[in-house]
Amino acid sequence: MTDERQAVPESAEKWEVQLRKGSLELAILASLWDGRLYGLEILRRLESRSELVVVEGTAYPLLNPLRALGLVESEWVESDQGHPRKYYKLTAAGRQRALDMSRIWTRFSGSMTNLLEPLKNGIEQKRTDRKDKEDEA
Repeated sequence: MTDERQAVPESAEKWEVQLRKGSLELAILASLWDGRLYGLEILRRLESRSELVVVEGTAYPLLNPLRALGLVESEWVESDQGHPRKYYKLTAAGRQRALDMSRIWTRFSGSMTNLLEPLKNGIEQKRTDRKDKEDEA
């Protein structure tokens, strides 16, 4: 954990958790964009391509409603490594939903980046002040 991460107030950490939870549907749909994956592969893709670390027990409750909505479909496939695996892939509706959500995310995050631009100076100033204090010590 970085010093900056440790300095985040508890309420900001709770907000970050909620922000991550709110983006999981889009993240799961995006992780399936290139083709079918089984549960653990979805988790690995989320972790490797984003900062979303999702525990196994959380992924399946998210995948089931997506399946019920017809956004993903699943199938059991026999595995050479033991037990069969349940693979998930996007349906046409799931691909469309991912595209729609991606457009909304891009527009929203771009507007938030613009709104937050003035705050960058404050963040950079805090880093400089902290570094100056460390150098004095």
